[in-house]
Amino acid sequence: MPGYVQNHKKLVFLSGIAEIVLDIGLCIPMLKAISIYGIIVMLVAFLLVHFYMLSGEKVSAGIPKWILLLRIPIQFGLMYWVWYYL
Repeated sequence: MPGYVQNHKKLVFLSGIAEIVLDIGLCIPMLKAISIYGIIVMLVAFLLVHFYMLSGEKVSAGIPKWILLLRIPIQFGLMYWVWYYL
């Protein structure tokens, strides 16, 4: 989580709750489209974190750079996969 964002633990907890709620929404036909858009928004927000982790050794959490780079196209693939079910 970027350093300029406050309340890291609270935001991680809330994003986890949002993921669960959106995933449940996929199972309810009336909420499916809204849930798909919500998941895509979350994936875009998480993409920003992936780029942030590339900005320095300290923020990379010891993860090798090749893995950090690999996560970016995977993130776009996940967005397409979610969009496909719209």
